[in-house]
Amino acid sequence: MDYTSTANVLLCGKRDDAYCCCGYNCCRLSMIILKDPEIALRATILFCFNPASIFYSSIYSESLYALLSFAGLYYFVKGGNNLASLFFALSGCARSNGVLNAGYLCFQTMHRAYNAMFQQKRTALALGTVIAGALRSVFVFAPFVAFQAYGYYNMCKGRLPDELRPWCKARVPLLYNYIQSHYWGVGFLKYFQLKQLPNFLLASPVLSVALYSVVYYAKSRPENFFSLGFRTSIEEKSSGVVFLSDDFYRSKKAGNVENSNLTKRKKVTEGAVGEVHMAEPATRPGYFSACVLPFVLHLAFMAATAFFVMHVQVATRFLSSSPPVYWFSSYIMAHPTKYHRWGYVIWAYSAAYIFLGSLLFSNFYPFT
Repeated sequence: MDYTSTANVLLCGKRDDAYCCCGYNCCRLSMIILKDPEIALRATILFCFNPASIFYSSIYSESLYALLSFAGLYYFVKGGNNLASLFFALSGCARSNGVLNAGYLCFQTMHRAYNAMFQQKRTALALGTVIAGALRSVFVFAPFVAFQAYGYYNMCKGRLPDELRPWCKARVPLLYNYIQSHYWGVGFLKYFQLKQLPNFLLASPVLSVALYSVVYYAKSRPENFFSLGFRTSIEEKSSGVVFLSDDFYRSKKAGNVENSNLTKRKKVTEGAVGEVHMAEPATRPGYFSACVLPFVLHLAFMAATAFFVMHVQVATRFLSSSPPVYWFSSYIMAHPTKYHRWGYVIWAYSAAYIFLGSLLFSNFYPFT
């Protein structure tokens, strides 16, 4: 076996290792967020057999990106924001859309700063929260910025004006954006052409699942969704780590919750027996929990970008690393009487795309 063959075998082995670790991290993340082992396990299986599996099984960047993203999300929901930032930044090294993972940090920073400023009345704490969140977000963006700087200094710096490419003269010279727009025709509504209809049809299943995932969550939790979580109850915010991640915030809120519960019990005791009603649970488990909100918002942004800006057929693998796609699909399968046969449709879709992708991609035909 020559050097090239040995290198290819080793790369394939590392790729499969990354794919296996992706499933492990997806399972850990799903267990924490959904708090339902059955739905979490099914979601993990759906990920392992997702429609873009051919890209996870070939020498491609998808498995590495998903591995780093899921690892970052796991540490994010566990409260380890520094480790999460590191993995998010590394995911940006694997694929440029890794910078979007900074949105999770921004979401949490926004809520923690709001809590510190308006509920705890601690301006210094709010300022420190914003600064820490901004630094972590900048760190996530660092690989993308470094790549743009590398391109600028190699292709623009020290060149004569006549030798400069158009993007070098831009106010903000971005090599990545220029390549995407000039050579690939990527841009807002640029792909909306009649000849691209087959590609829209190719991407329609995953975009439909993404759309239903977002819309169904918004319809079930409209107050939580449209307020970006600001109208979520204190009890629900305190039950997870997405909104208020550290022990100080949780202990602070725990005291407030206890005082609130005491007040409620006092009112019930003083009221008439006939007026006592069973209250709704403070938190909603599974796909409709408040902790799922930042994931749904992230998916909504990615799906909109894929549909309106990108080559739409790329959506199949672009959205393959988004957890809500699998969480919502698993939720549907957990309620077969309510969503008759949709579970079979999802499995059939995954199997068909795995088979189709294996044939087309390995023979250099366009798939996604």
